[in-house]
Amino acid sequence: MNYQNPNNRLTNFSFEKKYFLSIFGLYLFSFGSLVLGYSVYLLLESTGLVERNIITWNAQGLFWFLILFCIALFILFIPVEFLNTFKIYNISFKDLLTNVILVIFTSLLFLVFFQFFLSPSNQILSDFIDLGKATSFSGFITVPLILFLQHNLTRSFGFSEKFSFSLTLFVWVMSSQIFL
Repeated sequence: MNYQNPNNRLTNFSFEKKYFLSIFGLYLFSFGSLVLGYSVYLLLESTGLVERNIITWNAQGLFWFLILFCIALFILFIPVEFLNTFKIYNISFKDLLTNVILVIFTSLLFLVFFQFFLSPSNQILSDFIDLGKATSFSGFITVPLILFLQHNLTRSFGFSEKFSFSLTLFVWVMSSQIFL
């Protein structure tokens, strides 16, 4: 009995619902924020506050603004009303590993959806698909890094865990801008 494996906690690896809900909510918040920002840009372009690059006439910009604004509100509505999890559980190494695997899996699932199941018919739909791809690529690269840093900062410097969800969301949205 004295020679038990100290890594026995990792062999009892299981996915719990709370991990999936927090990661899925983060993905939806970041993608919804990007779509909301794009819809506001279309509004600015149709009102003439910025130079026209995407739309050809004002009614087209207002039409797509309204559609994308409603889609963004719906996407942002899902984590608030249905998932209702605004905390990342990232205390132990098992939690970190679970979160990283779920971030990569969720990003891969949405990347496949945006890459193969949606086909753009105009510039705005192509940009919408690019927003989804950028969110997924950011989930592959930067979000596991920020989760790892949060895990280590919590232990080393006493980083408050109540800011981890907000910080991860902020980094996910900002790093998605790099992939656009």
